[in-house]
Amino acid sequence: MWTTVPRFGGHIRVYPGRDRLARMYTAAFSRFLADPHRLHFAAHSHHPWPDVARDAQIRAWDDAARWIDAKWSHVFDTVVPTAQRHIARQLNLPDPATVAFATNLHEFVLRLASAVVQRPMRVLTTDSEFHSFARQLERWEEAGEAVATRVPVEPFESFQSRWAEAAADDAFDFVYLSQTFFNSGFVVPDIHAAVAAVASEQALIAVDGYHSFMAFPVDWSVSADRAFFLAGGYKYAMAGEGACFMHCPPGWGERPVNTGWFAGFEGLSDAQQGVPYAQDAMRFAGSTFDPSALYRFNAVQGWLESQSLTPYLIHLHVESLQQQMLSALPVAGLGMDELIPPMPLTRGNFLTFRSPRAAQLKEALAEAGVVTDVRDDRLRFGFGIYHSGPDVVALVNRLSRC
Repeated sequence: MWTTVPRFGGHIRVYPGRDRLARMYTAAFSRFLADPHRLHFAAHSHHPWPDVARDAQIRAWDDAARWIDAKWSHVFDTVVPTAQRHIARQLNLPDPATVAFATNLHEFVLRLASAVVQRPMRVLTTDSEFHSFARQLERWEEAGEAVATRVPVEPFESFQSRWAEAAADDAFDFVYLSQTFFNSGFVVPDIHAAVAAVASEQALIAVDGYHSFMAFPVDWSVSADRAFFLAGGYKYAMAGEGACFMHCPPGWGERPVNTGWFAGFEGLSDAQQGVPYAQDAMRFAGSTFDPSALYRFNAVQGWLESQSLTPYLIHLHVESLQQQMLSALPVAGLGMDELIPPMPLTRGNFLTFRSPRAAQLKEALAEAGVVTDVRDDRLRFGFGIYHSGPDVVALVNRLSRC
């Protein structure tokens, strides 16, 4: 049963047993949350792993010891397809075979760009992309390999229309934007409209969904035939590093120049003429990798499914905790006027405050045993299923002393 409570700009639904359930879920993170003094409010940066991930890590080691070289048959016949099915279920993809894996998103950024024939490639993006793309793009520009148009994300209220205006230019070769921006938590109001607004018929379109995946429901079926979707396990998927993935729409980027031997794995024993590529998402595969990350990812997804914990329920839980914190403002100089994006705009599962004291507060909180992070002048607080109301009370109390 859910009850409706007021929130800034509207209402949210809170389940009466919220804190009791949160304590139960917290027990599932016993190793990451073993320090009773430490308050971890950085789920958006490095989400704690539930204990089942440790069991999976050990299982990966045991499988390697059991099969040695033959472990790869198990990885590609069982581990990878299981992870693909989990992702397809969460994103409502029409075919799990459109999902490829890599150690990090930067690998995918490089392979996507290498599939663009035009040089210098004409890039449409924003001024708020994460470093895995933003740094590389700046270097491409320095080297004369790219010419970029960056749409400012702020003012948030007009981003969607300003993006559509820029995307109406049909001259772009590579389009890259986030669904949820890492430096604010702002969620593009209609990401599918942002994809559809791209007028260029040849452009590769990639959406960075790292701060969206498993933070709230994402249905990618609408854009599955046109746009790549990238995310991974480090944040709200709760599985740690090394488990990044990309949905690859059929027919787009069929022969990336940056390619690993797994991209043609099935044809390795055949006589070859030219460089062969898989027909499915494996065309974006790299080379030998540590599969233990996918073991962890599958274990966490299985645990979430067994608990009936969906992104929808997780987001409702987080919204109620965010509201609790906002209701306690102002505290330590932070107020609603520092909150970005402002209410009632949609945000992800973290709160961002723009303040000249951001770095100072982050350090003071660290000394008080509170884990947060700073991006420039922005202090971020991330919430997860492992938090309860008393955790927020403790956060506010320690913040008030900073």
